[in-house]
Amino acid sequence: MTTRMHETLHHLTQCPYCSMQCTFWWQQTEEGTKMLPNADDPVTQGKCCGKGRLAHIPNDSPERITTPLLKSNGTWHPVTWEEAMAWFSQRVHRWQDKFGPDAVAVYGGGSLTNEVSYLLGKFARVALGTRYIDYNGRYCMSSAAAGANLTLGVDRGLTNPLSDLPLARCILMAGANVADAQPTLMPYLLEAKKRGAFLIVIDPRETPTARIADLHLPIRPGTDAALVNGMLKIIVEHDLVDWSFVRRHTSGWESLLDHIRRVDLSEVVEQTDIPRELIEHAALAYGQASTGFVLTARGVEQHAWGVQNVRNFLNLVLLTGKIGKPGCGYGAITGQGNGQGGREHGQKADQLPGYRLLDDPEARERIARIWGVSPDTLPRSGVSAYEMFDKILADKIRGMIVFGSNPIISSPNAARVESALRRLDWLVVVDFFLTETAQMADLVLPAASYLENEGTITNLEGRVLLRRAVRPAPGQAKPDWETIMEMARALGKGEWFRYQSAEDIFRELAEASRGGKADYSGMTYGRIEQSQGLFWPCTHERPEGTPRLFEDGRFGHPDGKARLVPVHAPTSNWREEDEWPLTLTTGRIIHHYLSGTLTRRTPALMEKSPVPYLEMHPETAQQLGLSDGQPARVTSPVSSIVLTVKITERIRPDTVFAPFHWEGEQSINRLIPAKLDPTSRMPAFKIVRVRVEPVKEQPQSRQQEPVLVS
Repeated sequence: MTTRMHETLHHLTQCPYCSMQCTFWWQQTEEGTKMLPNADDPVTQGKCCGKGRLAHIPNDSPERITTPLLKSNGTWHPVTWEEAMAWFSQRVHRWQDKFGPDAVAVYGGGSLTNEVSYLLGKFARVALGTRYIDYNGRYCMSSAAAGANLTLGVDRGLTNPLSDLPLARCILMAGANVADAQPTLMPYLLEAKKRGAFLIVIDPRETPTARIADLHLPIRPGTDAALVNGMLKIIVEHDLVDWSFVRRHTSGWESLLDHIRRVDLSEVVEQTDIPRELIEHAALAYGQASTGFVLTARGVEQHAWGVQNVRNFLNLVLLTGKIGKPGCGYGAITGQGNGQGGREHGQKADQLPGYRLLDDPEARERIARIWGVSPDTLPRSGVSAYEMFDKILADKIRGMIVFGSNPIISSPNAARVESALRRLDWLVVVDFFLTETAQMADLVLPAASYLENEGTITNLEGRVLLRRAVRPAPGQAKPDWETIMEMARALGKGEWFRYQSAEDIFRELAEASRGGKADYSGMTYGRIEQSQGLFWPCTHERPEGTPRLFEDGRFGHPDGKARLVPVHAPTSNWREEDEWPLTLTTGRIIHHYLSGTLTRRTPALMEKSPVPYLEMHPETAQQLGLSDGQPARVTSPVSSIVLTVKITERIRPDTVFAPFHWEGEQSINRLIPAKLDPTSRMPAFKIVRVRVEPVKEQPQSRQQEPVLVS
């Protein structure tokens, strides 16, 4: 969409950062580039955060890669696309001929458009024939996705549009600091409070989000399931169960009630460190409210039992019947810009387009027919993102292609991931900067930025939005979908990748999704643009889309019923240990985003938050002999780094916090063991046992030797 305002040409674009996907008018003038918030945005109504307003800055950085780079004897050399593709083809063919198709893996990203996510899945399975493809969204939304699929039969970030939030009389938000991570969601909470909603925030830190709450529960990290069990106990005892809804629309409620009756509230208090009266206050506020909403995020999900945490919060929603109605629903607040769409159409290890399962014979038959291949040629499911690095260390994967991701920073046990990447016979990275991961590559292909890439993004509501390209990519940089086509042609598979535009790919994606859970078949670029976004499922029979799920009381399971399940809270995760007396938790801060690739290249943001820190309570600091601004060594079972202490009373004394946006010896993910949820394969970023000690002198900067821990 283009318009003329004040004699200057404006183009509508979208922020590349969080899942709110705020829109801006991009304005190019003689004085430079300006980003003006779009007052007509149906989600944010012209509001924006500092990151979004400055998101265009890195696009003109002198560090941008504008030509393919090939490494020879440790030195980068610019090459043509023809030379790059010849090198790529030779490597893939030689290694697959020698070690089989699974010797090559693909690692995608949650900021890629739906079209690129779809095409990347097709490329892996048709052009490469490999089972090994996954993406960094595994570190973000996988537990919420698995929990929602198991309970509700469908996974869409929010079951309702954001406009439903102000209709809720009670909002329970767990493990989510949207004031820092999704700032333009905050007006919905403030509007709800203005209308009389009671806001409960569950978080071990008194975050900016918790400070606006009516009730803040500073939970001991990792005890969310126990807290919900306590709330469920109180709801049952006070007869706040919606029995009509439960009996008609759920299964498994008998087992859940048997479990709840055996819950001991005194044990819940001991586990969570939340007084009984506050647990009762939260339970009654939510249970007695005429309408209510539950929102969860990474604080609940990034655990080795994250799926069970999510399922227990869904038990709370379902047992009270607060779903499928205005002001009643559940939402997992998506972390990445396209974390929702990125997992719907095939770049996840076990999925095909439309949120179908790769190992479902009917799904394989349908997608193979659309792709023009035999179902027998499609590989089976692979492994999760982190487990692909295990496969590298076991010499099962010999070459890897990374699209728009920086796993050296974003992965747990990051030093081990670095060791795995060094072990590869070859690595190709598609990005627009020499990120920490790209610096390890043999070939780097220049990518287009969000201003130069056309395609659709699915925001946290399940609203599919169209982002137009507003300028050409610099130099020889290409949009990702064109890069995938180049690679397919180089491998002799070009006949399956004949597209003239991103819109061509979307048409095929929409048809491939028909009949799936994430059904886009009723969408076109024109209709998305005209409607300012369409909610899936959107079909020809229901072309207006589905803003609110489950209004008819039917869920995504074959019998139409949601699944209630007893959740047994883990007891060992919170007990103090002599060697590891503190719990480290990690998260975002307002001035940075994910691995910091863009925000650390934005001077105004770096000026406000130049370095990471270790947040701790003053009592803890005093016991350890630490003062504000002093360096401290933080050691976990897998590694050790030095961070500067930041003392605050807004954190539990038994807990320390650090942001994860930095690289190298400042990367907090070096301390994270690779404990994975058995269902989602989500790493446990949110609870790591550590010890903290003073450092007399700041050590000289050096490259830490990788720690190999399985």
